[in-house]
Amino acid sequence: MAEYENRYAGTNAQQTVLVVDDTKDNLTIIGELLEPHYRVRLALSGERALKVAQIAPVPDLILLDVMMPDMDGYAVLERLRATPATSDIPVIFVTAMNATEDEEKGLHLGAVDYVTKPIRPAILLARIQTHLELKQARDWLMDQNGYLESEVKRRMWENELIKDISLNALAMLAEKRDNETGNHLHRTQSYVEALMAHLCDHPRFRDHLNAKQRELIAKATPLHDIGKVGIPDAILLKPGRLTPEEFEIMKTHAQIGATALEEAIKRVLGKNFDMLKMEREDSPLAFIEMALQIAVSHHEKWDGSGYPSGLAGEAIPVSARLMALADVFDALICRRHYKDPVPIEKVVEIIREGRGKHFDPDIVDAFLSLQDQFIEIAHRFSDIPESK
Repeated sequence: MAEYENRYAGTNAQQTVLVVDDTKDNLTIIGELLEPHYRVRLALSGERALKVAQIAPVPDLILLDVMMPDMDGYAVLERLRATPATSDIPVIFVTAMNATEDEEKGLHLGAVDYVTKPIRPAILLARIQTHLELKQARDWLMDQNGYLESEVKRRMWENELIKDISLNALAMLAEKRDNETGNHLHRTQSYVEALMAHLCDHPRFRDHLNAKQRELIAKATPLHDIGKVGIPDAILLKPGRLTPEEFEIMKTHAQIGATALEEAIKRVLGKNFDMLKMEREDSPLAFIEMALQIAVSHHEKWDGSGYPSGLAGEAIPVSARLMALADVFDALICRRHYKDPVPIEKVVEIIREGRGKHFDPDIVDAFLSLQDQFIEIAHRFSDIPESK
């Protein structure tokens, strides 16, 4: 039987047609008709057809008899459609059954056409050619769609990479003015990521810390002190304690950063600014909006005694509340040009005392559970090179 089924398999034609019929004479007639035009494969039963249909090269089209013993053509078609490797192969029923309901049933199950016996060679060849051309068009579109999707993903990845590099470079400009905090950006970003991972299922935070929001917050944290570029060196780099007047000027860095980001958006978008602001969640500006939010509010305090707006409690954005604790922790444990590092035990005590005053109570509780992780991050991104 295998010899008979492979009789027409040696042709050099590029497209493959599988012919399924339980009568050898029918297979011979159709096989000889198609052989000059296509690579032809034959199957004498439904079960055999299902196996042959999955052998490379997978058929481009199947001519399927309906009335066969054991497994009729309808059952074969259902199996073909249920199998991923064969689900998209066009099937033309070739059968002596010519009632309208038979044709409707075949088309309903997924056949692309219905040809009745005795076959008329010109019509059969025309139908085959039509459906093979349609399949080629569909395959080409799928290839093009696949290529376009991969190209879009590549371009989006490149755009994200360029954006991340550009904005981190901008953030580094601000940090480099205070050159003793070189790894401050890495540390604070990692602290915030640790807090978010711990709090994302918390009832108070889950709506604010879905996967998308966590990504935006993490990427935006390096811009929290971008406003430092507007602070005079005499104040920013002063080795001792600031005077009250100098501290008031230092405090303006929060609003300077937010204003700079907002003005940059307006300058680029012009009249479209307000329209896009209404779509924060899905807007391509969501990242900048998050950075603006953190920059302006990360010095606000839970009890309302912070700056620049004196926001309190839930009025402070979650992103800024997270950044507030991360920023204070890092400022305390690190050596700065105006102070020595504070011992970790004292840092933990200061943050614990700030619970419900400076910091969101639940964020403090998360920090207390993550002390070891915070310390590990501080060591990993230490400003002091490890001794060899």
